Amino acid sequence: MTELAQMLASIKLPDLSGKAVLITGASTGIGAALARAFAAQGAKVGVHYNASREPAERLGEEIRTAGGTVHLIQGDVSREGETERVVEETAKTFGHLDGLINNAGGMLGRKPTSEYTDAHYAAVMDLNARSVLAATRAAHPWLKKQGGFIINTTSIAARNGGGNGAILYAASKGFVSTITRGHAKEFVGDRIRVNAVAPGVIATPFHERYTDDEQMELQRKSIPMGFVGTSEDCVGAYLFLASPTLSGYITGQIIEVNGGQLMP
Repeated sequence: MTELAQMLASIKLPDLSGKAVLITGASTGIGAALARAFAAQGAKVGVHYNASREPAERLGEEIRTAGGTVHLIQGDVSREGETERVVEETAKTFGHLDGLINNAGGMLGRKPTSEYTDAHYAAVMDLNARSVLAATRAAHPWLKKQGGFIINTTSIAARNGGGNGAILYAASKGFVSTITRGHAKEFVGDRIRVNAVAPGVIATPFHERYTDDEQMELQRKSIPMGFVGTSEDCVGAYLFLASPTLSGYITGQIIEVNGGQLMP
């Protein structure tokens, strides 16, 4: 555990204790950091994963060893019906659902527009956009029983159009940012707050997969704070938006976590 992760674990938000929270795409990167952080607050955490079974199982064991409550659930949220199953199974396992963090997503390769195929378009949009809508729709009946929160993971790309070969990914995240605001207005009467976090350049498996060292260094130089963020650097924004004590009068907002790279 990093020093920052230890500090985050030492912060106590009593209003998150006992809450049931589902985090999609939680086996690695930001999702895994969130799972640890919410479990440290006493929340019951649903850890969704797709292909990364071993990291998810290691994370689950880590949370249980620390005394936390965790439920691991596999599913390909880009496939119709799978997202709904993940939400329903998690909510039924815990008996309730208080929070949903739509974190699953990916670029699926850097491609110029001239190389897009209908299949690639569908894959990117299903993973990054449709899954958010599907999870939210499935979680809504559970959340409105007692009120709760939804936090979507969007991206700096939603505002700046994305980097090389990432235009379609950026557009899908633009969808996430827009639907965050729309759902905030639609669900306010159900006592469900809907917000989002927009990470900038964060050192996660996402960039290990799609960004080479030269590209990463160019991006680092564009960050006023001078360094690439970590998954733990994002956690505080999610905890803040989940806590009704800290953010009970906040909905429809997007918190930019990017070291000053973008100052909207």
